[in-house]
Amino acid sequence: MSGAIPLGDAFAIASAVAFAGSGVAIARGMRPGVGDNGAFVSLLVTTAIAGGTWLVLGLVRGFAPVTARALLWFAGAGVLTAYVGRVAFYATVERLGAMRAATLQRMNPFFAVVMGVVVLHESIAGRTGVGLALVVASFAVLVLAARGREGAALSRLGGAERMGYVTGIVSALGYSSGYLLRKMGLAEAHDAFLGAALGCAVGAALFAATAVFSPRYAKSVRATFAHPNPWFIGAGVLSSCGQVLYFAALNESPMSRVALIVSMEVFITLFLGYVFLRRHETLTPALVAAAILGVAGTAFIVAA
Repeated sequence: MSGAIPLGDAFAIASAVAFAGSGVAIARGMRPGVGDNGAFVSLLVTTAIAGGTWLVLGLVRGFAPVTARALLWFAGAGVLTAYVGRVAFYATVERLGAMRAATLQRMNPFFAVVMGVVVLHESIAGRTGVGLALVVASFAVLVLAARGREGAALSRLGGAERMGYVTGIVSALGYSSGYLLRKMGLAEAHDAFLGAALGCAVGAALFAATAVFSPRYAKSVRATFAHPNPWFIGAGVLSSCGQVLYFAALNESPMSRVALIVSMEVFITLFLGYVFLRRHETLTPALVAAAILGVAGTAFIVAA
């Protein structure tokens, strides 16, 4: 049918919806004083789903050849994307809410370009430079709006809120640098599901190891098994489905097109947040403006 949505676009849209739903579910699952923001259970769920998908597809189609170097790349990517990126993102949702956290994620392509310049010696020119400027402007709008809401300098904001912006940047940096390592791994072994499963397994193992030294992490690990939170489990499932759908979209459409469609996730998050989180979060004009600037920046970067 001429009016049908291309399969790759459909997968990308579904991926964006899943990622947005995951962020909102994280925010809904937050319980004061519990000490668990759902990051650990998310890593376990993604390991199970991505690993199960890899196993089923391998049994049906045959397992792709894998090298030891590819496994090392995947494991390194897991340290950055799962242990740093995802754990920091959950901390950002905990401190800033789903809507501002989703808007901050537009920093991902910014750091991806920076990593390309530093590591791959790529150049910044034309549309890429415009895109980077728009992403920086998006972040500036968020920070200035926070200052205006408090009527004081940024240093006067609450400690949790200030740290939320820090963890948002750390998350974006972790994801973008980790994707670079995963790209290296996929060049060695063309198996995205194995990469996702191994990466999240490494992230979960590091999280559990950190719990030996960190009371907060230990409390989170205990709460995962002693008091399972349905919202956090749902967030983990949605996040995993988002990854699977993203990989499926990449098999059908160019990466630039998929990345642009999935970047619309922020608008879906704003809508879902307005509907389901209005008692806890506020959709402001500044937040909408920051989201528009961030997506526009992404569009310029992927079109470069």
